[in-house]
Amino acid sequence: MTFGLKLAPQHRVYAGFAIYSFAMGNIFPRLPDIKRAMEIEDGTLGLSLIGTPIGTLTALTLATPILERVGFRRALLWLVPLIALVYALAVHAPGPVALFLLLLPVGLMIGSVEIILNVEADRTEFMLKRRIMNRAHSFWSAGFFGAGLFGGAMAHLGLSPQLHLALVVPMVAVSMALFLGGFEPAPARFAATGHKPPMFARPTLPILVLVAVTLSAMLLEGASIDWSAIYIRTVFDSGPFVAGLTVALFAFSQATTRFFADRFVDRHSPSGVACVLLATMAAGVLIVFFSPAPPVSMLGFALLGIGSSAIFPLAISAAAQRTDRPAAINVAALSQISFIAFLLGPPLLGFVSDHWGIRSAYGIGIPFIALSLLTAGSLGRRPAKSAVPADEAPDPARKMLPQAGEA
Repeated sequence: MTFGLKLAPQHRVYAGFAIYSFAMGNIFPRLPDIKRAMEIEDGTLGLSLIGTPIGTLTALTLATPILERVGFRRALLWLVPLIALVYALAVHAPGPVALFLLLLPVGLMIGSVEIILNVEADRTEFMLKRRIMNRAHSFWSAGFFGAGLFGGAMAHLGLSPQLHLALVVPMVAVSMALFLGGFEPAPARFAATGHKPPMFARPTLPILVLVAVTLSAMLLEGASIDWSAIYIRTVFDSGPFVAGLTVALFAFSQATTRFFADRFVDRHSPSGVACVLLATMAAGVLIVFFSPAPPVSMLGFALLGIGSSAIFPLAISAAAQRTDRPAAINVAALSQISFIAFLLGPPLLGFVSDHWGIRSAYGIGIPFIALSLLTAGSLGRRPAKSAVPADEAPDPARKMLPQAGEA
């Protein structure tokens, strides 16, 4: 039974990404309040937050067969509101251990939604005969932008994180019913070939080089999402609305870049586009590190949003186009190894912040950007026309596009 608005397939995909990111994004402007209420340091908060990516990685590795049995429609309509609900429960955690444990199921649901939405974007892309993947992820960033604004406004009005996150639950449930009530999964992109990617795909040397390209973007996207509100309140003693606005500005610049990224990738060298993005990210890091005032820091976070926007999708395309083994295995290896590295982000940045200050948590990104620049040539020097060769089987690992886990 379908209900809600009648939308084109790509518009349902865009709505799914936006509502999902809004459901998961409202907690981040409230992290300063949660940290203060628990009376913990940045490093301890970082260890608590690692519960989400652990759950996400578990779902990315194991959830696909379960989701196929349950059905993408049923799973999506239930999981996105449940993400909002479990986040609303998680902010009641009395301490960091309880927060970690409550974020584990959130991560499991986030990983499952990542699989559904990314595979649906890929299938819709093939059905429409035009690229929509980066644009779909731009709507993820747009939803996160809305979450940053809404979260900052709720904090400014003095609402507790508990009440704020409780209000998000019905908002998400109604939005899903309205925009995704008529969702029907697109047909599979290719017929099955009998190839099943291993649970853990062994990375080859070229895949490890592509991992090196993605490290800076994944680390600094996580740093901007998880720590920007804490940075702006710790360094400048800014109010909660400014903290939320900083998160929103990062997401807005990332969304705008992703919205237009496909046409640049189609017209220019992927490695050239990546170098421009990495240089922009380096400028953002330096501005955040040396910033004398909140507006300057906001500019830095906007540049970080631009720079981190399309690096990982470019690496996914490069991995899929390799001919040394099936695209499914290459992309799985890149996604899983990159995401394991992403697991180290929250505790690493919290540890750096505790010992050298929160500015240094961003400064540590500079050597990672240098590494990415050195390896960016592996993305290819010709325009990218397709992420998957036409004769390949559907790529389960294309489901594994984490958004901070964009994932």
